[in-house]
Amino acid sequence: MSHRRISKSKAILAGAGAVGVAAAAILLPNANASQSGTDDGAGDGARQNAKTVSAASAPELVARLSSQLGEEYAGAYYDAQKKQVVVNVADGDDGESTARVRDAGAVARSVQNSMGELRSATGTLSRDATIPGTAWAVDPRTNQILVTADTTVTGERWDTLESTVRSLGDGVARIQKSAGEFKPFLEGGDAIFGGGARCSLGFNVTTQDGTPGFLTAGHCGVAAEQWSEDQNGAPVGTVQAATFPGDGDFALLTYDDPATQAPSEVDVGNGQTVPISQAGEAAVGLEVIRMGSTTGLADGTVTGLGATVNYAEGSVSGLIQTNVCAEPGDSGGPLFTADGTAIGLTSGGSGDCTSGGETFFQPVTTTLAAVGAQIGAGGADAGGGEEGVEAGSGH
Repeated sequence: MSHRRISKSKAILAGAGAVGVAAAAILLPNANASQSGTDDGAGDGARQNAKTVSAASAPELVARLSSQLGEEYAGAYYDAQKKQVVVNVADGDDGESTARVRDAGAVARSVQNSMGELRSATGTLSRDATIPGTAWAVDPRTNQILVTADTTVTGERWDTLESTVRSLGDGVARIQKSAGEFKPFLEGGDAIFGGGARCSLGFNVTTQDGTPGFLTAGHCGVAAEQWSEDQNGAPVGTVQAATFPGDGDFALLTYDDPATQAPSEVDVGNGQTVPISQAGEAAVGLEVIRMGSTTGLADGTVTGLGATVNYAEGSVSGLIQTNVCAEPGDSGGPLFTADGTAIGLTSGGSGDCTSGGETFFQPVTTTLAAVGAQIGAGGADAGGGEEGVEAGSGH
């Protein structure tokens, strides 16, 4: 069983093992290869003074420049190959914002659409094209809104979507077709069970009152109040908060035994774990790893932020879009980086781990803020009991 109970001493040894930061590279021989994306349009001259930054520090640099540039900020992404942050600037003729980006050590890229214009366009899509089977997110690599339609969007619904995208103007948005159907990845796993549904455990956390708990997908949390490690087994966790659909897809559960040892790590199979030290923001271009109880490990890159997905069950906003594969049963499983930063919780998408597709994740930072929980060191030794449940998804 992937979420096996382990003694306190074993949990400490697992967290301090030699797997560490390199675990993802060692354990991903069969995972989907990351995709670097399209040409960013920033020439060698624009890159001459750009600093090399780590993936972990890229979101902080992006957030700082976004605040400084104001309305002239038009999105940003992380170039994993060159280890540089590329910032889109819509600043007219004075070049002040471009200079500020370069002084900060990022690559400045002049673009047509401001972030305000793109956000206004997503508002139009929400008003006129909230159609089940569609999704959209800002793609800073192309400075457009990427609108995706699954195989159920046909006939009048397709015509409505296409006409709405055209109404946004040239170069603002584009449509791509998905080979599958957008749906929450609820069934098919063997990690946690509740009310006949099967999902994956995401990250162990500590709640505001010090109680050990864990995060999973909101559509799992609304499917059942209590969850167990084994099908038809005794419950080990109870839902305290769940959001789905609406402004996110997340749930907080607390362990029924307050003495549960809840180590802050992801079980990646074969007796190995990856310690999770903190929660972090996603950035477009960030290389990420997903663990799920159905498909195990898979990797890829973040392709969009602030995504809206229109599932048949309702619309969900504020998600991370990626090219990481996932399948039913992977719902709620952890999305993280190789250095042990928690990024997201698996929500849903289309495709599978044979043909690929689009996958969406609930940001962990937003979830923690909403439920008042803590990840990392605060969750590593919660409870102090002799037994615990190992965080992460199964295999």
